[in-house]
Amino acid sequence: MGVSQSWSAMPATAERARSVLAAAWSCAVAAGGAREEFFGAHTVTDDGRVLLAPGPDSALRAAALCAPRGEPHAVLEFADVAPVPVRHRVRARLWLAGWFTPEGDRLALHPTRIVLKEPSGAVVIGLEEFAAAAPDPHVTAEAHLLTHLADAHPDAVERLTRLVGQDSLHGAVRVRPLAVDRHGLTLRIERLRGHGDVRLPFHRPADDTGQLAERMHVLLDQASAASCRRALQRQRTDRDR
Repeated sequence: MGVSQSWSAMPATAERARSVLAAAWSCAVAAGGAREEFFGAHTVTDDGRVLLAPGPDSALRAAALCAPRGEPHAVLEFADVAPVPVRHRVRARLWLAGWFTPEGDRLALHPTRIVLKEPSGAVVIGLEEFAAAAPDPHVTAEAHLLTHLADAHPDAVERLTRLVGQDSLHGAVRVRPLAVDRHGLTLRIERLRGHGDVRLPFHRPADDTGQLAERMHVLLDQASAASCRRALQRQRTDRDR
């Protein structure tokens, strides 16, 4: 009997949620009837626990200390924003509901419910599944990788559209790299009205930078060997007249 592959062309939901958490620089916290924005004030442990360091003037610490112990009273929201400018740059939102307890000079969140919302819909993630998952290995490098691809190699992005079905390219005026992870590359296809996303899966997952570069070269080689697609339509502007 053959050995079945244990990977898929998409990250698991819990892995995706942990990636959103690992990449986020800011978060919004709703607690005690108030909402505060924090920037660079949280850290994440290996098991996905969030530790928040509110400032001395923050009302959150007092609200956390006065709240009934063990009862959910806080909701943390994290936004996953595409590093390359595209329409609708928020790729996902992650919510963690629970309660805070003091841990040194920080507040530790004890989650009771975790929800990831993507364009395909919202999914509730099990607490044990979330704690056991790991973020994508390229999550901290993704912004640099995508902006470099978009800014320095637009010809490569257009070449990759040869791997996209003609129906998906109909009416397209611009294609931008939207996301990359160990499983594949996602392109955002923008039209005069609306947009759509297309996934280009790798033939194997890429667990380090060298493997990721090799997987990208394989996609580009496949695109070079594919028949040419119709050139993207150009949105007419006053400069074109």
